[in-house]
Amino acid sequence: MKIRIVKLTPERLIELLQGKTSSFVSNLPNDTELLDLKFDLFSRQLLAIIRSNSFDDIAESYPIPEFNLTGTSEIKVVPKTTASVKSESKIEPKIVTTNSAQLNSKATKMENEFSPDQRKVLSFTVKGDYVIVKPIQFLKAEWDDINEVVRSLGGRWVKGDIISYWEIPIC
Repeated sequence: MKIRIVKLTPERLIELLQGKTSSFVSNLPNDTELLDLKFDLFSRQLLAIIRSNSFDDIAESYPIPEFNLTGTSEIKVVPKTTASVKSESKIEPKIVTTNSAQLNSKATKMENEFSPDQRKVLSFTVKGDYVIVKPIQFLKAEWDDINEVVRSLGGRWVKGDIISYWEIPIC
């Protein structure tokens, strides 16, 4: 596997979205592909799974290594031009009717259904009305036990082309 995980704080992502730039993206290879993007509520980190042919090949039985972005603490503000802002391209905010604190507490309760050993090899995120449970390393004998816990919570295994995961509905 020629994939890596990039971790960003929400504050760093907001800086990037606001047009503030930093030189940390300069060490990403030119052929980088974004495979998956998620926000982990428990660790308050944005996790991006990226792929590049220039990465060393890692066996699937190993956890996905982290790709460390190089950078400085110096932040430059890119001035906005009024010509690029158009009134018809306004982004409407999405209204969420469920309280995020309620979702987080329900997700935490679901996470506590797993044993400490199982939690060490899994990542938990809330996506819509589901808790997404992804293995962070290759699961051998643990898979059946984890799948049983997920099914007892009303969840199911979702088989993907590159990344597979469990989804558990938040009731």
